[in-house]
Amino acid sequence: MLNASHRALSPAHLLSLAISTALLAPSAYADFVADSSANLKATNIYLHRDYREDPGQNKREEWGQSFWLNVQSGYTEGPVGFGLDAQGLVGIKLDSSADRTRTGLLPRQDDGKAPDEFGRLGLTAKVKVSATELRYGSHSPVLPVVVANDSRLLPQVFEGSLLTSSEVKGLTFTGGRLNKAIDRASTNAEDLQLESKNGRYAGVTADHLDLLGVDYQFNQNLKGRYFHGKLEDVYRQNFFNLLATYPLAGGTMAADMRLMLSDESGAAKAGEVDNRALNGVISYAHSGHKLSFAYQDMSGKTGYAYIAGSDPYLVNDSANDYANPDEKSWSVRYDYDFTSLGMPGLTAYARYIKGSDARVIGSNERGNEKETNFEVKYVVQSGPAKNLFVRLRNANFRSDFARDSDEYRVVIGYTLPIF
Repeated sequence: MLNASHRALSPAHLLSLAISTALLAPSAYADFVADSSANLKATNIYLHRDYREDPGQNKREEWGQSFWLNVQSGYTEGPVGFGLDAQGLVGIKLDSSADRTRTGLLPRQDDGKAPDEFGRLGLTAKVKVSATELRYGSHSPVLPVVVANDSRLLPQVFEGSLLTSSEVKGLTFTGGRLNKAIDRASTNAEDLQLESKNGRYAGVTADHLDLLGVDYQFNQNLKGRYFHGKLEDVYRQNFFNLLATYPLAGGTMAADMRLMLSDESGAAKAGEVDNRALNGVISYAHSGHKLSFAYQDMSGKTGYAYIAGSDPYLVNDSANDYANPDEKSWSVRYDYDFTSLGMPGLTAYARYIKGSDARVIGSNERGNEKETNFEVKYVVQSGPAKNLFVRLRNANFRSDFARDSDEYRVVIGYTLPIF
């Protein structure tokens, strides 16, 4: 990843550099050019979060616009193919003030204000042999041991190398090493940090994250996954997963069962890590309706450990992660697709999450927390604005030991294919 602060490169420079870098290929490399693609994603987000009557900054409210230019090359001809992908990312402030920052949409400067704009350029070199691909550079992985957060103007990005191989039918191998992270409201590549329900050890840094995993499709209805991750000298994790689908009474029953076992690694710079995260979700979908039930159980001496700024791979992760030591949580969610009512493109969901018996760090107390989510999304189905979407979201969180919050979010997005 090549980084550029908002002071060093303007958005126009970043976007033009991304295009020119990705398209610099000899004309003889026909597949490199012919198989290339590019699109421009524009996202407008307004986020308002009210922390009720808590002391300090109890209101966070910002509005911003982002542009993501994604350029993907094909591969050069021959048994070993080479390619290059580029991503130009620009975030623009539309509304903010020093007393309303820290929404995660925009960076926060030393004076407490958000910059007018910020951006970065990501490059990823790739090599492919048969069904095996090695990528080096910028990544936004969605893997059990590391999930890049993309819920704001710009996505969280990791630097390093990832390899995927699907040489055997039904079997996919993933491996790699990630050594830097650029958070969603940042332009700087930083060391990987621990974000853990482990009290004073949160924020401990690590040199790199090593990972490997195997996905195996047993049949069209059953898939198994195993992943191992090690945050150097901090923690290691072993993840087991079964995903199943089954046709039932004209609909589809689905299950996603997960177990993550975590303990300390090497020099154990964060001290003891001892967590067993058992969680899963069962759902049934029929005629536009979908009902889901999820359960999440944290056991062991510490809470769930994951990389700061990323999302934990947990079924009840939402406005809160419900990953405190000993915490048990359950949720129920209802989704509806309005296509059956003659309104294609319109979807909505409602969810309730309840956490209990959480051990509060630094005390002998136990606490409970709960959350409600409501979301409506509409995607334009035809015409000049086809694929333009509008998403409205409300989340209300209440806790015995953490800050209560009410959140409102409006997201408008559109992806324009370029070639």
